[in-house]
Amino acid sequence: MAKVNIKPLADRVLIEPMAAETKTASGIFIPDTAKEKPQKGKVVAVGPGTKDEQVTVKVGDTVLYGKYSGTELKLDGSDYLMMRESDILAII
Repeated sequence: MAKVNIKPLADRVLIEPMAAETKTASGIFIPDTAKEKPQKGKVVAVGPGTKDEQVTVKVGDTVLYGKYSGTELKLDGSDYLMMRESDILAII
């Protein structure tokens, strides 16, 4: 996990998506056209929260999020997602 020079505001979280699966459990390789968008990632940066609610995730947590959640960003050649904490479904 690289050090990112960005600080999310309020209850927003910056996530680095994990790579999509390239092989099934039985050993069949999945072509690029059939790969699904990953729904799991590592938290890279966390905002301070709002006055009513504190942020519960922390940097380094592995989280599950909705398939179409967040805004995609490209920083220093890496892909990230910026989303609200409420879009995160679970901490793994």
